Amino acid sequence: MSETVVVVVPDADILASTVAARLVIRIIDAQAVHGTASVVLTGGRVAAKVLRQVRDLPAAAAIDWSRVDLWWGDERFLPSGDPDRNETQAREAVLDTLPLDPARVHAMPASDGPDGDDADAAAARYAAALSAAGLRFDVLMLGVGEDGHVASLFPGHPVLEKEGIAVATYDSPKPPPTRITLTLATIGNADEVWLVAAGPDKAEPIGTVLRGGDLPAARARGVRKTLFLLDEAAASKR
Repeated sequence: MSETVVVVVPDADILASTVAARLVIRIIDAQAVHGTASVVLTGGRVAAKVLRQVRDLPAAAAIDWSRVDLWWGDERFLPSGDPDRNETQAREAVLDTLPLDPARVHAMPASDGPDGDDADAAAARYAAALSAAGLRFDVLMLGVGEDGHVASLFPGHPVLEKEGIAVATYDSPKPPPTRITLTLATIGNADEVWLVAAGPDKAEPIGTVLRGGDLPAARARGVRKTLFLLDEAAASKR
């Protein structure tokens, strides 16, 4: 049974600092145990703040960045370098300044990639890479949407019930409509799932999830721990 922990801090800036500090320590601990660390990144405004702060933390000097695998929980199926892609935002925030092994940065395929505009083939390619790597994640971070969605898994959407590792969706209720996302089953392989939310627009879904409501965010559970990292505004209706 996954342990659930709720951490509430005063505001979004402190939240970003808190998540960054936890992430650095979690990577250090994972490398001490496994020799490597595997992290699934998310998109959104808080995620970009977290990544920028990770680089500047003194403890980050203890990380061997060449032995960190980075994955993504979902991606907008747009051309490589598009500013709306989660990968682009992460690279601009910090990834391009870290001594990462490029072979260990596993971006989801773009619409101008080897599969062209075939999102199903692109999702299958990502699923194969995940499967080959063993589906081991030390931390999987997720933002929580105003409707309670995580990754590109939206309430009431058929993709919620899809099987497999990573799948395409062509009718996302938020633009762009075509995306690639990890399935709930894949998310559930993570040792720790972190749900990160800030702002009053997240208060209703967070409150619903913490009260046991049936939203996608409530179905994202880590094997060992599910951690809600919230600012006071997002936690105001729990």
